[in-house]
Amino acid sequence: MLTALTFVGFTLFVAIFSWYKLRKDDIRSRDGYFLGGRSLTGGVIAGSMILTNISTEHLIGLNGSAYKNGMIIIAWEVTSAIALVIAALYFLPIYLKMGLTTIPQYLENRYDSSTKTLVAFLLMVSFVVTLLPIVLYTGAINLESIFNVSEVLGVSLSEGIWITVITIGVIGSVYAIFGGLKAVALSDSINAIGLVIGGLMVPIFALWDIGEGNILTGMSKVYEYAPEKFNVIGEADSVLPFGTIFTGLMINQLYFWGMNQTIIQRAFGAKNMAEAQKGLLLTGMFKIFIPLIIVLPGIIAYYYYSDTYYDNQDFIYPVLLTRVMPVGLLGFFAAVVLGAILSTFNSVLNSAATIFSLDIYKKLIHPDCTDKRLVRVGRLSSLVLALFAIGIAPLVGNAPEGLYQLMQQLNGIFFIPIASVLIAGFFIPKVTARGAKIGLITGLSFYLLTSFVLDTGIHFIHIWAIEFVMNLLLMIAISHYFPGKPNTYVSRPPVLEMKPWKYAKPVSAILCLVTLLIYIWLGS
Repeated sequence: MLTALTFVGFTLFVAIFSWYKLRKDDIRSRDGYFLGGRSLTGGVIAGSMILTNISTEHLIGLNGSAYKNGMIIIAWEVTSAIALVIAALYFLPIYLKMGLTTIPQYLENRYDSSTKTLVAFLLMVSFVVTLLPIVLYTGAINLESIFNVSEVLGVSLSEGIWITVITIGVIGSVYAIFGGLKAVALSDSINAIGLVIGGLMVPIFALWDIGEGNILTGMSKVYEYAPEKFNVIGEADSVLPFGTIFTGLMINQLYFWGMNQTIIQRAFGAKNMAEAQKGLLLTGMFKIFIPLIIVLPGIIAYYYYSDTYYDNQDFIYPVLLTRVMPVGLLGFFAAVVLGAILSTFNSVLNSAATIFSLDIYKKLIHPDCTDKRLVRVGRLSSLVLALFAIGIAPLVGNAPEGLYQLMQQLNGIFFIPIASVLIAGFFIPKVTARGAKIGLITGLSFYLLTSFVLDTGIHFIHIWAIEFVMNLLLMIAISHYFPGKPNTYVSRPPVLEMKPWKYAKPVSAILCLVTLLIYIWLGS
């Protein structure tokens, strides 16, 4: 009963507070609904980015992977700081100067409208096939473990997960459909605080228990029990070899933090350039420390359970949670987990609605539609995508290397081809629209063939790098031998104040240095 009360209490607090703060905001206009009225500050942007990124696929997936594979998987997190530095200092000025609402709009400006439409379609498919179902499924696992939904309702475990998936999907859809970006971002910033507090409670209570009242003693015992789990240098045959940091991993990180609509849309909604940069760099600071929440608990779980859950690694975090978290706080943490699930789910829905409404519907179906109609179309597209994701979610279980690894492997289908086209747009002026489209299709086909059809024996992250380089060379060759018409984009005055954040470069240097020191310290 106490668990349920604290869960409902915190959930209602976030909802009521968000409603109160936004009750007078206009979400009927295009910028109001899709970009929060271009009024977001650095703290709100950072909180929303973190909670959009960190959801149950991290809490469950990365902790499960850490339990089985050790600290090597922190590369997914700490290298994000470097990507955020590059995005803040280089990509943001390009985007904000253009006054973009979506990433595909950049592609139309740089290449042509058909390139934009192709990428918009690929993004919509990626949202429904990869991220949304895994977020819903991992969220259902976590809430099932806390509230025993199947037992309470008298149904099987699989039926309980289905019911939880549907419930989460409906609640998340309501946030995204009726609130717009600002409602998503504000609720995210509150839940981000809860996630940090609640997430840190798990390792603190566990280490307090192991050390019999002394956290440092507990940490020492965990290290002595399995020192190999704290090594950050992955072997060549491991789930994340160290060499991948210098090949495909950084390409993926650059895409995710600097070109991914779901993430970068928060920066598009900034009130000015300084706040946008501040938001990205604050997010980089969070990513340095977030392994304490999404990696360390998995290693602690190994101390408790050894290899008992190796065949079911994605269940280890909920098991640890119910073991160490006091009953009175379990409901609060469940509410934080629900907030993290909803954040990623409704953020992706909002981004998908933005892309469909502006890049597909307005461009191809109804060019003269009003802002009011665009918002209505955005809400309807969110609903349709949510229904598809809910239907697919329970089908993603039992991934051999865990759900997080599965999600990243599936993301490569879409992320790397799109990243190659964007990078070519930024750095290689001679690449044409024809080259970009051939690169997209060839890259996608190459990855599907080498990762899911042929057994190449090459780690999929290395395949990302091979595909990326191949795409660039192919686009350059096509553009050279079949030159297209020159780009006719006309530069417009920026819609925001473009003065950079005065601390952007010093903070960027510190983030890069800290990332390097982590590998020197834990890799020695």
